[in-house]
Amino acid sequence: MSGGGGDTPRKPATRLVRGGRRKEWTGAVVNPPVWRASTHLYDKDADRQAAGGNNADGQFFYGRRGAPTQWALAEALTEIEPGAHGTVLYPSGVAAIAGCLLAVLKPGDRLLMADNAYDPSRSMATGLLTRMGVVTSFFDPRDTEAFRVLCAKGAKAVWLESPGSLTFEVCDVPALAAIAREHGAVSLIDNTWASPLGFAGLEHGCDIVMMSLSKHVGGHSDLMMGSASAGKRWYTALRRTAQELGQVVSPDDAALAARGLRTMGVRLEAQTRSALKIAEWLADQPQVARVICPLLPSDPGHALWRRDFTGGCGLFAFVLASDDPSASARAADALELFGIGYSWGGFESLALPIRPEDYRSVMPGTGGAPAIRLSIGLEDADDLISDLAQALARI
Repeated sequence: MSGGGGDTPRKPATRLVRGGRRKEWTGAVVNPPVWRASTHLYDKDADRQAAGGNNADGQFFYGRRGAPTQWALAEALTEIEPGAHGTVLYPSGVAAIAGCLLAVLKPGDRLLMADNAYDPSRSMATGLLTRMGVVTSFFDPRDTEAFRVLCAKGAKAVWLESPGSLTFEVCDVPALAAIAREHGAVSLIDNTWASPLGFAGLEHGCDIVMMSLSKHVGGHSDLMMGSASAGKRWYTALRRTAQELGQVVSPDDAALAARGLRTMGVRLEAQTRSALKIAEWLADQPQVARVICPLLPSDPGHALWRRDFTGGCGLFAFVLASDDPSASARAADALELFGIGYSWGGFESLALPIRPEDYRSVMPGTGGAPAIRLSIGLEDADDLISDLAQALARI
C-alpha cells in the first residue's frame, strides 16, 4: 500500500489506522458499520449467478462469506502482514489453528510441531489430526540440525511458535523455515505473541501466519477470534477450507476487533515497556530463581529476538526460588492488581501459575519448579511492581 507521496510505503502505525477503511464500506463515517445479515439480495437473478462465481471479499453473496464489517477487518490485517495476499477470519484462535492445519494436511501426512507450542495446538495434533490419520512428531525448535534430520525423514508441514508458549524460547525461524522448504514442507507459525508489528512471519520465510485476535488485536478481553494470513497459494487453500467448514465470524465481534486494531500499536509499546521494567525488577528479587523473558539481555533467546523482531509484548514468565509446588498459586492468590485467568494481551494484567512440563514431550519446561506467567496490561508499572513485591514477601 502506498502513501500520498507516490510509492513511499506507509509505516505500520499508519496502516493500522487506515487499513480496511474503503469508502464503499464506511460511507460518510470513520468506521465500517456493523452489517448484520445472513441473506444478501440481488436486483436480478443474473446478478445472483455472477456473485456465486466471484468468491472474493467485497462481493456480496451470502452471510457465510461475510460483508463489509468482516471484509474491512480482513483487509486491514492483510495490510499489516508484509507479503500477505489475503487473510481468513475464524471464530476463535483455536478455530484458526484447526483451519490452518486442515488446509494443509491430509490422512497419511506427517506434521512436525515445536514442542513448546500452545497446548491447544498440541491437542489438535494428538487428537483431531491423529483421528484423521496424520502423524505428529514433536521437536525442540532450538536444535536446528536435529530438525534438519527430522525433515529429511519426510514431513508435509511444520508448526512453529516463537517465542514458545509458557517458556518463551526464541527459535531461528528463518533457518527452520528454509530447511522445511528445502524438504518440501509447508511452514506455519503461531505469531500471536509478537503480531506482525513485532515479527513479520511471511517475510522471515513462513508460508502461513496464524494469530489469536482475542489477544492483542481485540485488546479488551471481550471477543474471541482468530486469523490466518498467507500468500496467494495458501490463502486460497485457507479460504476454501474455512468455507467448507462453514467458518464465519460475527460482524459485531469483527467491529470490536477492528476497533482494537487501531490502537494495538500504542498498547503493545506501552505493555512492552512496562514488561521490561517489571522483568528487570523481578530478576533482582531473592524469591525469584529465573525470569523467562526474551526482552532481557540475559535471556538465551535475546540475541535472536534482537536480530529478527521489531517489537515485543507484555507476556513473560518467572520461576520462583522455592521447593514448594504450591508457591506459585499462593503468590498469585496474594496479588491484588493481577487477575488470575487464561488469555492475555488485554488492557488488564493477569497472573497464571504454570507447569510447562505438563505440556512437553522433549523439552524440559521449568523442571517442576513453581512458575508464574504474567501478562502485563496498561496499569502503571510501579503499581504492578508494588503488588508483586507484597505477594512475593508472603512466600
